[in-house]
Amino acid sequence: MAHMAMKDTISNKLQEAFTPESLQVVDESHLHEGHAGHRAGGETHFRAYIVSAAFKGKSRIDRHRMINSALAAELAGSVHALAINAQAPGEG
Repeated sequence: MAHMAMKDTISNKLQEAFTPESLQVVDESHLHEGHAGHRAGGETHFRAYIVSAAFKGKSRIDRHRMINSALAAELAGSVHALAINAQAPGEG
């Protein structure tokens, strides 16, 4: 099986779980060189910007829990940190 970049894995899982209106996953690993959890080759620190109707009426904490749950395997594995910007349509 071909190696899929972690960024793509995260994007695909969030797409499947939340069918977002908009989704952007950014690899910020290069910003964390020399910090805990950083590895050569990156793919350790990510930021997700996601807008989905699934978040309507949910608190910030609930939204983060939903995303962390969808990405449980990645967060337990090689992903050291995931910053989340989650909104429902029309927010912001």
